[in-house]
Amino acid sequence: MHRILAASVRKAARIDIAASLAVLALFLVIGITRPAQAMKITSVKSPGGIEAWLVSDRSVPLLALRFAFEGGNAQDVPGKDGTANFLSAMLDEGAGDISSSVFQERLEEIAMRMSFDDGKDTFYGSVEMLTVNREKSVELLRLALTKPRFDDEALERIRKQLQASLIYAAKDPDKVANNEWFKAAFPGHPYGRPANGNAETIAAVKREDLEAYRKRVFAKSNLKVVAVGDIDEAALAKMLDDIFGALPDKADLVAIPQITLPDKGQQIVVEMPVPQSVAVFGAGAMARKDPDFIPGFVLNHILGGGGFASKLMEEVREKRGLAYSVHSYLYPLRKASIFSGSVATKNESIAQSLDVIRGELRRMATDGPTAEDLDNAKKYLVGSFPLRFDTNAKIASQLMGFKSEDLGIDYVEKRNAQVEAVTLDDVKRVAKNLLKADNLLVTVVGKPTNMAKGG
Repeated sequence: MHRILAASVRKAARIDIAASLAVLALFLVIGITRPAQAMKITSVKSPGGIEAWLVSDRSVPLLALRFAFEGGNAQDVPGKDGTANFLSAMLDEGAGDISSSVFQERLEEIAMRMSFDDGKDTFYGSVEMLTVNREKSVELLRLALTKPRFDDEALERIRKQLQASLIYAAKDPDKVANNEWFKAAFPGHPYGRPANGNAETIAAVKREDLEAYRKRVFAKSNLKVVAVGDIDEAALAKMLDDIFGALPDKADLVAIPQITLPDKGQQIVVEMPVPQSVAVFGAGAMARKDPDFIPGFVLNHILGGGGFASKLMEEVREKRGLAYSVHSYLYPLRKASIFSGSVATKNESIAQSLDVIRGELRRMATDGPTAEDLDNAKKYLVGSFPLRFDTNAKIASQLMGFKSEDLGIDYVEKRNAQVEAVTLDDVKRVAKNLLKADNLLVTVVGKPTNMAKGG
C-alpha cells in the first residue's frame, strides 16, 4: 500500500510539473500583444542602486527577465579561449548547497527557464518565471550567479559536451568560414580568438578559471537589466537587490583596444572535402551610434538583409540560380563594426557567386538604390517593427538589445521615425562610403574550383 501511495504521489508530482511547464510554454507563446509605441517603459532603481527597465503588465502571470554583463568572451584569458562559453553552460549545474541534478529538478518543479549565453562584448542571462513561483525562481537565479558550484562531475561532463561540439564544428564549413574570417579580420585581437575555444583551451579551463571570470565580469557596475510582465516597480526594485545585490560593486575588466579592419582585399581558401563551398565576406563599417548607421541599416536591407526581396538574392539566386541563399548584415561591436555576409553553393559555382556579389556592391556604390527600393525597404522595416514586441520574451530581448547598446529608454518611440527620415541621398552617400568591393576580406571553405587560394 505504501509503495502504491508513493508511486501515486510521484505520478501526481510529475503531472504538476508537466502542467506548470505547459502553462509557462503557453504564456511564452501568447505573451503580451501591444503596439511597440504603446508600451510604457519605466526606469526602476533598487535601494541598492541597481537600475532596470520595466514593462509592467499584470494580465499574464509570467515575468521575463533579461540581463547582461559588459565583457563577453573578449574577456577570456589568452590560452583559455572559450571560458565565457564554458561558464554559460555551467551556471545552472548546481549552486550553493544544491547539486546539479537537484538544481535541474527544482527548475522543472517551478517551471522556470534559465539560460546563459556569451557574445564578444557581453555575457547574457535569460529567465522566465511564473508569478506563483517567483520567490523560488529568484533564489535559484541568485545562487546561480553568486554561488555556482562547478563540481568536478558537472565540470567534466560539460567539458566533454563542449569538446564534442568543437569536433562537430570543425567539420561544419559555415562555422569554419566564420571563425577563419574573424581570425583574419582581427589578428592578435580578442575579437579574432575563437569564442568557443579549441580542444586545447577547453582542456586547459579549470574550475578556478570559471570562478575568476565570474568574479571579474559579474558586477553591478557593468550590469544591465530588463523585466517584462507581471511585476510592479516596488517588487522589481526588491528583486533586483535580491538577485544581484551580493555581486561586487565594480567589474575588473581588461581594456579591449579599438581596431579597424584592413582596407585591402584578401581571399583565403580553407580546403574541406564537402560538395558545397561556404564563403564569408566582409569589411569595416560605421559604429552603432554613427549618424550613418540607420541609413546603413536601411541600405543593407535593400542589398542583402531583406531576404528574397534583397538585391543580392535577386542577382545571385533569382537571375542566375547560383546559390540557394545569400545575405548581408551590419554587426556593430564595442571596438569595431562590420559589414558582412555569406553565400553557400556548389564548389564550381562559388567563384562566380562571389564575382556577382562584388559586382552588385560596385553597382550599388556607384548608382545607389532606386527611390522605389528605398520606399519599399522603409515600409517593411517600419511595418514589421511591432512584430518584435508581441510576447513578453520578445519584448524583453529587444529592450535588452537596445539597453546594451545604450540607445536610450525612448528608442522604441524614436526608431521608426529615424528609419522614415532616411533619404535617397543618405543611402547613396552611405553606399559609396561603405561598399568597397575591392576591400572585401573573404574566407571560403570547401573545394572551390577556379579560385585563388589566398591574397
